[in-house]
Amino acid sequence: MTQLNDAVVLITGASGGFGQELTRQLLMANSQLILTDLDRSVLQKQAEIIQQQVTTGKVLACLAADLSSRDGCENLYHQVKLLGIPVDILINNAGIGLFGRMDEVPSEKWEQLMQVNLLAPMRLSTLFGADMISRQKGHIVNISSIAGWSAAGGMAHYASSKFGLRGFSEGLFNEVKDYNVKVTAVYPFFSRTPILKSASYGTLAKEFDIFPKDLATDPAKVIQETIQGIICNQLHVFPDRMAKNIHILKRYAPWLLDWISKQYSRRLKSDTSQ
Repeated sequence: MTQLNDAVVLITGASGGFGQELTRQLLMANSQLILTDLDRSVLQKQAEIIQQQVTTGKVLACLAADLSSRDGCENLYHQVKLLGIPVDILINNAGIGLFGRMDEVPSEKWEQLMQVNLLAPMRLSTLFGADMISRQKGHIVNISSIAGWSAAGGMAHYASSKFGLRGFSEGLFNEVKDYNVKVTAVYPFFSRTPILKSASYGTLAKEFDIFPKDLATDPAKVIQETIQGIICNQLHVFPDRMAKNIHILKRYAPWLLDWISKQYSRRLKSDTSQ
């Protein structure tokens, strides 16, 4: 089992919906946190608010990090190294979304998405994973998505990044398990976080406007299940009922999943036309 008490945990994308829940719940578990996101001042304010509510654990540092490039990832690694504190758990949580037909999404937008969603976790896992291998201790957590198992129309780019992260996580697991380094990949359904307001483009943006609130999951519950998966060293974690159901249908009844997806698509088109 992975111990969270006094564990040093690095969380990327800590200002987002999942990031704030990870901060809150890991502090409750008495972890020592290093938080990163684009805007350090915003991150610092959010951390202070959470620390006023949760008196256990400690935020060791808030660091600015742009993970959309190799230099940005390496800069974060060096900032953490300067703290002189080995990272026990790396949580690759940072991610961005977009929606649109593949030929109608600007190239620079989907290329940035691939950098943040897939290449950044790979780069950071390489950097921090090497240290964990040397120490014979560590845990790498990649926040993927159920879109890493099933790709809906309008999400070709996003799903590609999450399918890739799933494959990377599985390969990484088999490469580091002999060094007592654990790997966990998490596949949540769409939750009530800012990613639901991601930019959309072209034809599909006109047909599908707003994701139904009644379908979105509770981020607090998603992170609660995620943390349990980390503690238990699970490789694959499906932290909500929708994710579990989609995964089962994709594996054993893909035709039924396709039919259900078509029904939801019709509902969404109907809702936006009213």
